[in-house]
Amino acid sequence: MKYSLGIDAGGTYTDAVLLRDSDEVIIASNKALTTYPDPLEGIRNAIDGIDQEYLKDVKVVSVSTTLSTNSILEGTGFPVGLILVGNYEINKDLPTEHFVQVTGGHNYNGIETAPLDEEAVRVFAAGIKDRVAAFAVSSYFSIRNHDHELRVKEIVKEATGLPVVCAHELSQDLGAFERAVTAFFNAQLIPITENFMSTVEQYIVSKGVDANVFMLKCDGSVIGIRSALEKPIESIFSGPAGSLVGASFLTGNDTCAVIDVGGTSTDISVINDGVPDMSESGAVVGGWKTRVKAIKMETSAMGGDSDVWVKDNHVNIGPRRVIPLCRAADIYPGFLDQLQTNPMPSKGLIGKNFQPTKFFIRTGYDPIDITDMEKEVLGAISETPTSLREIKYRLKKYPSAKHIDLLLQKRLIQTIGFTPTDALHVLGDYEEHTVEAAQIGAKYLGSLCKRDAQEFAAFVKQEFAKNMASDLMSFFLEGIPKNEIRKIFDIESPTKFKVEMPVVLIGGPVVAYLENLKEILDADIVVPEFSNVGNAAGALAAKGIRRVDFLVRPVSMAAPDWEFYVFSEKGRMNFYEYEEALEYATTTGKEMIIQYMADAGLDPEHVKVDVEKEEIIPDGWDHPLETRIRVMGVGASLVEEEC
Repeated sequence: MKYSLGIDAGGTYTDAVLLRDSDEVIIASNKALTTYPDPLEGIRNAIDGIDQEYLKDVKVVSVSTTLSTNSILEGTGFPVGLILVGNYEINKDLPTEHFVQVTGGHNYNGIETAPLDEEAVRVFAAGIKDRVAAFAVSSYFSIRNHDHELRVKEIVKEATGLPVVCAHELSQDLGAFERAVTAFFNAQLIPITENFMSTVEQYIVSKGVDANVFMLKCDGSVIGIRSALEKPIESIFSGPAGSLVGASFLTGNDTCAVIDVGGTSTDISVINDGVPDMSESGAVVGGWKTRVKAIKMETSAMGGDSDVWVKDNHVNIGPRRVIPLCRAADIYPGFLDQLQTNPMPSKGLIGKNFQPTKFFIRTGYDPIDITDMEKEVLGAISETPTSLREIKYRLKKYPSAKHIDLLLQKRLIQTIGFTPTDALHVLGDYEEHTVEAAQIGAKYLGSLCKRDAQEFAAFVKQEFAKNMASDLMSFFLEGIPKNEIRKIFDIESPTKFKVEMPVVLIGGPVVAYLENLKEILDADIVVPEFSNVGNAAGALAAKGIRRVDFLVRPVSMAAPDWEFYVFSEKGRMNFYEYEEALEYATTTGKEMIIQYMADAGLDPEHVKVDVEKEEIIPDGWDHPLETRIRVMGVGASLVEEEC
C-alpha cells in the first residue's frame, strides 16, 4: 500500500494529512503549532502525530506554506539591496531603503541603450553588504535582453558572496517597476524558504521516508523542491492555493468559492470546473503589485491570530499577527499572573503597541542593520513575556511605538495580545487553550470601549464575520472599493447578497463563524470534514502545471516580413522565416515543459500539452505585427501519479 503526505505550514499551525493513494481517502491528520524562528519543531510535531507505521510507505511529500505571504504582509522579511539598471521613472515608494539606480538597460528590441555602469554596482554592493541578506536586480527591458542583469549578478556575487535574484528569471511580462518589486520580494524570501524547505527535507529523511518532495506554487500547481528554492516568490499564496484545491477535493465541488481563514490572513479564491481562476496581471500582496502568476485572490491581513486593539472606543483587527493570550498562557508558566496584574496604560499612551493586553518576546533572530536605540529597546525585552511596565523599568522610560514597530518589522521581537481566537474562547466556541487568559483580555479591552467581556468577544466575532463576507463580495464585485462594500454589512436591512456557487470554509475553527455568515449571506456555505487541514490536503491534490510564453516580432517595422525576433525566458533568438520562428517557440516550449516535469519528479508521459496562439495583423500585412504563443503542460495530480 502506498501513501502520500501533505504538509502545510501556516502562520499559526503546521498541519499534516496522510492520504491512501489507492482510493484517495484521508486516513489521518494532525495539527501542531508553527514554531518561530525555526519551523522544525512544528513540522516534527505535526508529522509525529500520525501513526509512524505508515511513514515507511510514503512515496510523495507535498508542502504548502503561508510563511512567505505572511512575511510580506507583516513587513518582516529580510533586508535586501535593490539595483535598478536603466532609465526608470521612480514615481512611487520602493519596498527598501537600500537601492541604487545605475545607467544601462535595453530597448524593446533588446538593443543596449547605454553601457552598464559596473563601478557604480560594485561600490553600492560593497557599501551595504553587511546590512542586507540578499540582492535583487531589475534592468530596463531585461525581458528582451538579460545581459545587464546577468552581469550585475556576477559583480555582486564577487563583491559580497550573497544571493542575487534577477527579475528576468521570474517574469517575462512588461512592467519594469513591478518586475523589480517581484525580484526584491524573491530575494527577501530566499533565507526564509531555504530554512523552511531544508527543515522539511531533513526531517523527512531522518524518519526514514524515501519520497519525492514537492512544493505547492501560488498558481495551484506543484514543483520539485530544488526548483522551489530557486524561485521562492512563487510560494507566496501557496497556502491559499492549497486551500482552493483542497476545498474542491474535500467537497467534490469542481466549482466553488473558498474563504480560507488562517492565523495571519483571510483569503478568497474561486475554482471553476476544476481549474483555479488566475490573475493574469500578477499577484498583489501587502499592497505591492508583482509579476508572479498566481490564483486570483482577495486577501486581507485579518486572521485568527490578528491583533485586536482598542483606541478611542474603536475596535481594530490586524494587520499584525500576535500570539493569542490563551495560547501564551499555555506556553509560558506564570503568564496568567502577569496578565492579571498588568496595569492599564495611561490614556495618553493607549495605541496599537500600548494596550493592557500587550507583551513582547525576543524571537532569537540575529539583528541586521539595527540602530543604537533599537538595540537598547531590544535589550530590555527577554525571551519570556515582557510587559511595557518591565521595559519602562529597564529603560527608565517607555519605549517609543516607532522603535517597537521597527523591531517587529525586523523579526527581532514578537507580540502577545488579544485575538479573534481569544474571542472564540471567551464565547465557548473554541476552547483548545487557556480560557481564563482570553477572558481577562476581553475584560481589559472591553473596558476601553464600554463593553463587558462577553459583549466585547461577541462584537469581535461579528466584526470578523462581516469582514469575511465583505472580502468575498469584494472578490466578485471588481471595481467597487472594498471599504464601500464593508459599510453595507453595518446597515440594518432585510436584503442579503446572494452567491450562486457553493462557498467552502477552510481553516482552524471556521465552523464557529458558520451561523454568522448564514445570517449575512444568501449562499450554500459548507464546512467539509478535514476543513481544518484543507491546505495540506490541497498540496496533495494539486497537479503539475508549467506555462511557457513566447513573443514573436519583426526585427524592423520597415521590413516586417524579412526577419523576426523570438523573446522568451531563454533570451532573444533571430529567425529569417516566420514559420521557423513559430516552430522554434512551440518545439522549445514543449521541450521545456517535459524537462520541467522530469526535474520535478513527475512522469512526462502523463502530461497534456496545449499551444495557444494570439496574432495581431494590421491591414495589408502578410505577417503579424506581434504573435504571442503560450505553451502549457498539465500533468496528473501527485496522487494520480502514484496510483
